[in-house]
Amino acid sequence: MAVHLIVAKILRDELALRGIRSLTAEEAIATRIFERITELELELAVRDFNIPTSGDDGPT
Repeated sequence: MAVHLIVAKILRDELALRGIRSLTAEEAIATRIFERITELELELAVRDFNIPTSGDDGPT
């Protein structure tokens, strides 16, 4: 079972526990969550790449 399907099931179960039973797009939501996580990871990686390390004053 793909990870996003597992997350979709967990999401469906958690929402049901809270009385939300009309949501039918759990898999789409889970997929979008993973897309957003990937986007954030890439953004953070770019930021880390662009931050000078200590003692590095940048290009001379």
